[in-house]
Amino acid sequence: QVQLVESGGGSVQAGGSLRLSCTVSGYTYSRYCMGWFRQVPGKEREGVAAIYTAGGSSFYADSVKGRFTVSQDNAKTTLYLHMNSLKPEDTAMYYCAAKTRGYPVWILDRDEYDTWGQGTQVTVSS
Repeated sequence: QVQLVESGGGSVQAGGSLRLSCTVSGYTYSRYCMGWFRQVPGKEREGVAAIYTAGGSSFYADSVKGRFTVSQDNAKTTLYLHMNSLKPEDTAMYYCAAKTRGYPVWILDRDEYDTWGQGTQVTVSS
C-alpha cells in the first residue's frame, strides 16, 4: 500500500513561485508513474505534470509547459512540482497521485491513477 502526503501549497502573487512536495510511504516499489493534478470547484480534475518513476521521462499539460517542472529525489520517495511564473488561473487544489498497477495509456489521464493524496491548496492573486 502506497500513501501520499502533499505539502507546500499557499498563497502567492502572480509571477511568483511555489514548490509542492509529495512524500511517498508504504510499498514504494510498485509505482510505475506519478503525477500532479489540480481541481477547482465545479470543474474536473486535470493533469498538470507527470513522470515515469523508473526512467524519469516527464510530461506536461500545455497550460503549464515552460513554467512548471516535475521531479523526484534520488531515493524516489519525494515528488516535487516546481511552479514558476504563476498565474491566477493556476489557483486550484493540487493533488499528487501514483499509478501502482501497470503503465498508463496516457500519463496525464486522472483515471489511470489509483492512489491519491489529500491535496494542497494553491492560490495565486493578481
